[in-house]
Amino acid sequence: MIKRRGYNSPGTSEVPKEEESGQAPAVSVVIAAYNSSAYISQALDSVYAQTFTDYEVIVVDDGSKDREDLERVLESHPLSIIYLPQENRGVSGARNSAIRIAKGTFYAQLDSDDQWTPDYLQVQVQILIDNPDVALVYPNAVIVGDTYQAGMEFMKVSPSVGEVTFETLVRQQCTVMTSVTARMSAIREAGMFDESLRRCEDFDLWVRILKNGGRISYHRQVLASWRRRAGSLSSDRIPMLRSLLTVFATWTRTMDLTSAERAVLKEQADHNRAILGLYEGKHALRTGEAGAALVHFEQANAYLRSPKLVLVIFLLRHVPRLIIWIVGKRERLLVGEPHKRSSAEGVL
Repeated sequence: MIKRRGYNSPGTSEVPKEEESGQAPAVSVVIAAYNSSAYISQALDSVYAQTFTDYEVIVVDDGSKDREDLERVLESHPLSIIYLPQENRGVSGARNSAIRIAKGTFYAQLDSDDQWTPDYLQVQVQILIDNPDVALVYPNAVIVGDTYQAGMEFMKVSPSVGEVTFETLVRQQCTVMTSVTARMSAIREAGMFDESLRRCEDFDLWVRILKNGGRISYHRQVLASWRRRAGSLSSDRIPMLRSLLTVFATWTRTMDLTSAERAVLKEQADHNRAILGLYEGKHALRTGEAGAALVHFEQANAYLRSPKLVLVIFLLRHVPRLIIWIVGKRERLLVGEPHKRSSAEGVL
């Protein structure tokens, strides 16, 4: 572990308050970094600009290929940074490494390619102080990056409606934005992040916090910029859905669920298994594997019972080359017009 000493707030050259007094900071800002040297300076700048300054910053490099570039950025930045380099263990392992040494009462999660508005910590921490029963709070964000959704609000794309419960999380009626602020005690008592998960690790932890008795809250003030980019863990739907189904299966085995919660979980597992079949079928078509696509579509349609999919299955059985040609042509057209790309539920 390397601790760099620097500034704790804009325009100040003094030793950070917690280092000077020996007191623990109110907030531990946790940034897991993997091949993110091109973006992390902006993330750190947004922390440096916070109006609330009683925090520590922990950056964990999770076996990045650009570690030297990352370290140059960290070394030149005016923030006081606790830096932990480690072998690649995934984002769960990186965040857990930070949580184990964190001294803050509150946990503030910032992805290495995202940014906060200057009042992010002030607003989020005050909500937790004013509401002792709230274990975790998340804000709204604006989407940035190489996506047709750039400029849109996160909660317009992924709405949160009503109370955050097991059912609304599983049904995605409430979607927790990644820039959360939480009570560190709630995260530790829930068992921290599951290091066997490379995707859906945050969703898994938020639900475990909820089932452990912690209340999750949200508000609609835009306090972050959420970057969407090709190559991010959330950009590939097939591995994401497989991880989600793994999480659902684990909850079914290990959680104390009500009969209503079990029913919702089974409903959503069946639905997402069918959607996974659609994505796997479309992937098989793109690679010219008509036989594999047929199997995936048949399995998906056992649940979806879609007339469009019935037609696709019929054509795959009788004129597979035609379907492969149609899908290839459609994909080429959508490259130039990504905003017209439909969800997998639209079949093709």
